[in-house]
Amino acid sequence: MSATPQTTPDGKGAAASRPGIEVLNRAVDLLTAFTQGPGSMLSLAEIARRTGLPKPTLHRLLAALDVLGLVEKTPGGYQLGIRLFELGEHVPRKQKLREAALPFMQDLFEASHDTVHLAVLDGTDVVYLERIRGHKPTNVASRVGGRLPAYCTGVGKALLAFNPEAALKVLAMPLTPRTPYTITNHQILAEELERIRSTGLSYDREENSIGIVCVAAPIMVDDRAIGAVSVTCSGPKTDVDRYASAVKAAALGIRRSISRTPGLRPTETPRGDTP
Repeated sequence: MSATPQTTPDGKGAAASRPGIEVLNRAVDLLTAFTQGPGSMLSLAEIARRTGLPKPTLHRLLAALDVLGLVEKTPGGYQLGIRLFELGEHVPRKQKLREAALPFMQDLFEASHDTVHLAVLDGTDVVYLERIRGHKPTNVASRVGGRLPAYCTGVGKALLAFNPEAALKVLAMPLTPRTPYTITNHQILAEELERIRSTGLSYDREENSIGIVCVAAPIMVDDRAIGAVSVTCSGPKTDVDRYASAVKAAALGIRRSISRTPGLRPTETPRGDTP
């Protein structure tokens, strides 16, 4: 997946309409480029293609970020620096939710020996906070720190069902098919989210990757999902059904654990909106 420079109606770059200091906006665009496609090592030409920024600007930004430890220059190109990992480990939301969830994720893994995920919603995407890889080799598209569209993942639909503002945004945007099984009809997706609200369970039946199925449950606080946990496996689509009760119980256990943890309340205003 590559980034296409966005433009505003007047033809100017989208960055021109964003609040904040322009050099910081460009630096964030540069760092985000590493998440927008395959490969952790990028050439200058590839970063330019993904960001739409001119190479002289990128040279200056990369040199500054290299000094700060946010990127590293190697003979093969550029990669994210260890300083970003260090900073990311101090994000309170990630740290606290992960610590609360890990014991229950480990229980799920012991029960299934399949891949277990913990994810949160960011805009209309899910971001994976933790993954315990299963014993069986599976072509799972997720990775810790990675993101996927919420509408075609089990954890994503579980989160959308209990975050109405994000769900409305998703139901107003095009739903690009990632497999022949991806839900691309807005009415069908809306009905799916309603079923998830009734059952407390969400399924991905090869909607994001062929051969990959999962069952997920939302982690609820104050009638909102602040995260979701899932078991993912390959094989027949019915295989994940046997994990449904365990996944739901794990989500409830995580909920009880985080009820004693300050700083994990759901935000009322989605990112990018103003109160």
